[in-house]
Amino acid sequence: MTAVLPDPALAGARPSARSHSPRRYLMCPPTHFAVEYAINPWMVSGTPVDRARATSQWDALRRTYLDLGHRVDIVDPVPGLPDMVYAANGATVVGGTVLGARFRHPQRAAEAAAYAGWFRRAAFWRVVEPEFVNEGEGDLLVVGAGPEATILAGYGFRTEPRAHGEAARVLGCEVVPLELVDPRYYHLDTAVAVLDATTIAWLPEAFTPASQAVVRERFPEAVVADPADAAVLGLNAVSDGRHVVLPAPATRLAAALAERGFVPVPIDLSELRKGGGGPKCCTLEVRS
Repeated sequence: MTAVLPDPALAGARPSARSHSPRRYLMCPPTHFAVEYAINPWMVSGTPVDRARATSQWDALRRTYLDLGHRVDIVDPVPGLPDMVYAANGATVVGGTVLGARFRHPQRAAEAAAYAGWFRRAAFWRVVEPEFVNEGEGDLLVVGAGPEATILAGYGFRTEPRAHGEAARVLGCEVVPLELVDPRYYHLDTAVAVLDATTIAWLPEAFTPASQAVVRERFPEAVVADPADAAVLGLNAVSDGRHVVLPAPATRLAAALAERGFVPVPIDLSELRKGGGGPKCCTLEVRS
C-alpha cells in the first residue's frame, strides 16, 4: 500500500510557505521487535507484540519518507536486539562525523557496535566510539546545520552529562544541556521535536525550571504541546523543515503545527509505541 500524504487544505491549514530539504535517514526493520524487558515506563515485560503489524507500520513510515523525497538507508537487524528498530539511538551524525552510542542498559549495549559497523562499512570518514553514555539522537538533537548547528542535549535518565562535552568536541557544535524530570519522557526526543533551524515543539513540564528557562530564552516562539499529545509520544516527530511526521493520535499538536505553516503527516506507529518509540525513535538522520 502506498503511503498517502495529507492535503493541508483538507486539514484546515493554510497553504504552507515553509521550505524543506531532502534528508538522508537510517532505519532498522522491526524483524526482531519484542517487549522482553522493561527499561522505560512505556514497556511492560511480556507485552504481546504483533510483529507483522509492527513491520507494516514501520514500512509505512519508510515509504512516507520516500514519498516526501528523502533517502532511506537500512541497517540489518541483529537477532537478540529487539530494540534495534529504534535507530535514532544508534549514533549522532553531523557533517559526516559519527559519534557512536553507548547505552545505559545492558540489554541494548550491543546495538552500539551494530550501528557503528554500518557507518564504517558505508565509508564514513570518522566514526568515534564514545567514552561516556550517550543514547544518540534520543538525547542529542541537532538544530540547524553546518558551523551554526547546535545540539540540545538531554540528561537525567539515560545520557550522562559528561557526554555533552564529548559531543561538543567530536561534533564541533555548541551543546545546550537540558535536564529531564518526568520518567515517561526519558529521552529528549520524547519531549522536544526539532521543526527547523529556529523552531521547536516541546513539553515544558518534562524539564526542570532551569531548563525550561533556557528553552524559553532560545526558542521564544516554540510550539507548546498539549500534555495529552505528549503522552502518545506526539513530540517524537521528524521534520524536514516543512513536513512533520508525527503519531496520528497527536491531533492537537498537528493542528498547532498547521497553524504555524507546517504540514503535519500523521502516521500510526501504535505497535512500536509498546516499546516506547515513535517516528523519531525509528529514524536516525545522517547529516553529511
